[in-house]
Amino acid sequence: MGAPLSHSSVPDAIAPAACTWALRPWACWQVALLGLVAGAAWQVTQPALWRPGGYAGLLLAAVGCAGLAWACNRRAGAGAGRAWAVGGLWALAAACAMAAGCGARALAFQAQALSADLEGVDLRVTGVVAAMPQPAPWGLRWRLEVERAERAGGAQSGAEVALPPLIELAWYGPRAGEWPAAGAAPPQPLAAGQRWSFTVRLKAPYGLRNPHGFDQELWLWEQGVQATGTVRAGRGQAPPRKLGQTGRYPVAWLRQQLRDAIVADRAPPAMLRALWPGAGGQEGQRARGVVAALVVGDQGAIERSDWELFRATGVAHLMSISGLHITMFAWLAAALLGWAWRRSARCCLWLPAPTAGLLGGVLLALGYSALSGWGLPAQRTVGMLAVVACLRLAGARWPWPQVWLLALAAVVVADPWALWQAGFWLSFVAVGVLFASATGEPAARGLRPRLQALLREQMVVTLALTPLALLLFGQVSLVGMLANLLAIPWVTLVVTPLAMLGMGWAPLWQLAAASVLPLSAVLHWLAQWPAAVLFLPAAPAWAALAAVLGGVWLVLRLPVPVRLLGLPLLLPALWWQPARPAAGEFTLLAADIGQGNAVLVRTQGHSLLYDTGPRHGPDSDAGQRVLVPLLRAQGERLDMLMLSHSDNDHTGGAASVLRAQPQAALVGAATEELPQQALRAATPCAAGQRWQWDGVAFEVLHPPPGLAPEPEASGRRRRSARDGPNTRSCVLRIRAATGAVALLAGDIERRQEEALLAQGAPLRADWLLVPHHGSKTSSTSAWIAAVAPRHALVQAGYRNRYGHPAAPVVQRYIAQGVQLVDSVRCGAARWSSARPQQMDCERQLRPRYWQQGGGQGP
Repeated sequence: MGAPLSHSSVPDAIAPAACTWALRPWACWQVALLGLVAGAAWQVTQPALWRPGGYAGLLLAAVGCAGLAWACNRRAGAGAGRAWAVGGLWALAAACAMAAGCGARALAFQAQALSADLEGVDLRVTGVVAAMPQPAPWGLRWRLEVERAERAGGAQSGAEVALPPLIELAWYGPRAGEWPAAGAAPPQPLAAGQRWSFTVRLKAPYGLRNPHGFDQELWLWEQGVQATGTVRAGRGQAPPRKLGQTGRYPVAWLRQQLRDAIVADRAPPAMLRALWPGAGGQEGQRARGVVAALVVGDQGAIERSDWELFRATGVAHLMSISGLHITMFAWLAAALLGWAWRRSARCCLWLPAPTAGLLGGVLLALGYSALSGWGLPAQRTVGMLAVVACLRLAGARWPWPQVWLLALAAVVVADPWALWQAGFWLSFVAVGVLFASATGEPAARGLRPRLQALLREQMVVTLALTPLALLLFGQVSLVGMLANLLAIPWVTLVVTPLAMLGMGWAPLWQLAAASVLPLSAVLHWLAQWPAAVLFLPAAPAWAALAAVLGGVWLVLRLPVPVRLLGLPLLLPALWWQPARPAAGEFTLLAADIGQGNAVLVRTQGHSLLYDTGPRHGPDSDAGQRVLVPLLRAQGERLDMLMLSHSDNDHTGGAASVLRAQPQAALVGAATEELPQQALRAATPCAAGQRWQWDGVAFEVLHPPPGLAPEPEASGRRRRSARDGPNTRSCVLRIRAATGAVALLAGDIERRQEEALLAQGAPLRADWLLVPHHGSKTSSTSAWIAAVAPRHALVQAGYRNRYGHPAAPVVQRYIAQGVQLVDSVRCGAARWSSARPQQMDCERQLRPRYWQQGGGQGP
């Protein structure tokens, strides 16, 4: 049994040589499938949902179009023109029906959202763990199917409330909000299917919004999660209580048992340690994470550094459940089941062995896909396997585009929001390219021909998908073809079979983990090659689409001179450079990084990053998650990184940024306080420092020269406001040649504001980064009057524990006529000295109905 994931595995029933395909006007179902995909694509790009009557109107339009198409098709003597019109009506009917159904689903889902008055209050929730918990250095994260909820405090304690059906919870270590110390007792173990009662605080799903950034809110929407929160287990709170084990979510429970058994820290046999010395150490533990990802699809089991390695070498698609793994599993299952079936004459009389093997292979592949988490590659592969099996059983021979289109439409109907996933496009474009570029010859037999076919297919997919990878990720591995030539057979024929057979005999998991180690060593070697990874700025949509078409054109079955016509289509995306400010002008991009500061300043030929946002945990920070991808997408090469002061929410991402931008000069206030960041020597900022870039003047207004660094804190002694790092915040003034001014104020507080006012510092500005995130200890009325900005931005986290921005501060800005914007409602903010009267917000520029504040349209 095969599956259409590569030409060598394409079944004869759908091989390209079997028949030719052309769009026949009367093939109504084919154009209807196209209409379904188009209708879903249109609906999921809408900024707001319609009211129910709008979708009812779309459904009536679909019925009308379908009826008109049916009537026209029944009329005798219909020519080619009428046939095309009928096909168009069927496509329009399908598009309207799909858009109506998708919109209605979204409305029903949105109606279950968390009520605003339940955010941030203590609730006692009883429910069932609905997925295997994900361990993290700070605790656990999991999903809970809510059965009952009530208020847990105040006058309404015990009052029952309505919550969304599915919520995501985090249970931190002994000190909430901090990383557990070494040896600290972790939260109690949880397992899928258990019923628990927790005291929690919830909030609506929220994600950062940056240009070309990951959409966390869409991901949670697609997963069915409508609230996130944390377990409250401190003093005065009712402790979490396990109520028993249910029989629900057996697949998730089995996945968790397998995952935990694989990653358990066992000592490998002595012979294995002798062959692979790293098998018993940290490298072996990380390799077991790869095995867990291959068996149960738990991508969180793979370390972040390993993911970076796999992406840099272009083999990330192999390190989790992929279509190739499922196809291999289905083929092996079908072969073994067919062999066993032939041993029984009675079974063969009841059902022929080839049919039993075919059906059994598809069903077992479906089971394996469910065990792996039922991701998009699994859905696509099982869909195609099912289509191929049905065609073979029916004796039909469909052209490949029909099979490909049917599988694509099936995935879109089940999950319209998958159209926003990078994996959706990579998966289906790769399969379509392999079909379209196939030679039409039967699959060769023998090792050498198969290796040659594998080499050709890898070259075809790599060439065709390189522009798409650049569009989706802004990077492409230049060593990816070589890495895949080594990794594909090793992972497919060695690592994955051992990992799957380990479900029957656990010691094989140790061998599978050990087999990952030599591959990792080779990948590390390849990743260290000069220019192993190419990063390019994000091109506009027209250039990106042209590049994708050019990449596909280059691998089609056409004469070589005709194929080469695809090369010019690649050039706009490869040579694209984002526009920069004119001489004497500058732009600001205040990234959405949650609770913290990070502002990118760009002139005609230079770039400065002011602060780097917070560090969230041992392996996660705003630099790695937001700023490095943002700088690469913008095509930025930093000249300077300025750290305003030493607080975590301003310096947490510095190490990640400097690793990606090693040429940047480091400037900051008392940066000797940051040994934990392993930063290079820096120049402290001091009032009076001035420089010019491209006609734009930069000046540091604070701290005063010679200000003593913060004294070493002993134990857990709290720093006073008088000697804390906020008092030494770098205040940067930027002035364009036209006179437009921006002021970046760090975390200065009232005393520093008063000192600047007393010194007569040039504070007047058009754009202000609000001091200390809008804390009540900053932004005095006199300060606001002296700065008199048109726009003021508060960079703060959603429902942050500090209450930033404070209500009195907001009122002071509004009272003086300042347009105050916070990053929670704005997302990333853009401002240009060439247009000082306008500030653009990412959430307003690209609104989507699943985002915070997304509502209904007309």
